[in-house]
Amino acid sequence: MRDQYGRTIEYMRVSVTDRCNLRCVYCMPEKGVPSVPHNEILTFDEISRICRIGVSLGISRIRLTGGEPLVRKNLPELVGMIRRTPGVEQVSLTTNGILLKDNINELVSNGVKSVNVSIDTLDEQRYFETTRGGGLAEALKGLEAALDFPELTVKINCVLLAGQPQEDWIRLAGLAKDKKVDVRFIEMMPIGFGKQYAGAGQEKVMETLKNVFGEPKRYSGRLGNGPAVYVQFPGFRGKTGFISAVSHQFCSTCNRVRLTSTGILKPCLQYGGGTDLRKLIREGAEDSEVRENMEKAIYGKPAAHHFDGKISAAEEERENFETKDMSQIGG
Repeated sequence: MRDQYGRTIEYMRVSVTDRCNLRCVYCMPEKGVPSVPHNEILTFDEISRICRIGVSLGISRIRLTGGEPLVRKNLPELVGMIRRTPGVEQVSLTTNGILLKDNINELVSNGVKSVNVSIDTLDEQRYFETTRGGGLAEALKGLEAALDFPELTVKINCVLLAGQPQEDWIRLAGLAKDKKVDVRFIEMMPIGFGKQYAGAGQEKVMETLKNVFGEPKRYSGRLGNGPAVYVQFPGFRGKTGFISAVSHQFCSTCNRVRLTSTGILKPCLQYGGGTDLRKLIREGAEDSEVRENMEKAIYGKPAAHHFDGKISAAEEERENFETKDMSQIGG
């Protein structure tokens, strides 16, 4: 369906858990955040039902996120439930890769078509420090396991941090030279814990990569469901992408909504509140009532976010901006 600004909304990111096996510095505090009780998390049947109703509104692509989605027991089963829903064209997954090697066979057999692996550096010590204890070797094993499936689209997500050594960008981008993988650099979004960290910009990264790999060609086709802009460096098998929500706002073409692990349908990442679908479902609402509320939420999607900071504190409070951390809202 189209929202009030004429944008076609066809993509829903679904957080299946607020829990994670890492403690990335820009995502949550060292000791983590209080976990939501299991009975407040959507069940597989509830998630599947919301996806089915979403299809009737034009949602055709579902991405499963977290926290870390693979800490949710039996996640491949949910993948299959959603993928078998008539009208769902694609089910994809964003993961830190730590548990991917042990789950990739079941994920693919249940219908996953695309996997994004979050890796911010190939330096083992910096990875350990950034994730507060994560093992880079396990994440890379997960990446390699995914690349063993030729039919699977595999991407790497790297969140850009100010002060990050340029070596990290060069080494990560270099993975796309010999491997069939796209590497995307993502600007830090000032949400929750991320407000404490400054990010690096797209232009600086691109200049660094050009100096090493040469002048790239702009890729004009569509790769995936999101807003990434891609280029291809000479001799590379994969592509290099940029998701720059702060410096290159793409709200005018946004095609997504988000469902939190507790059942809140969020039309925009930056705004708090949302439509409580879990409450509706658990109070016995019929599909038609759930659909009506989803339709209203999607139609009312805000025109744009304000990650650029060009808004006063009073305006921010009035606009009811999100105060939770990314792991809690499924960014």
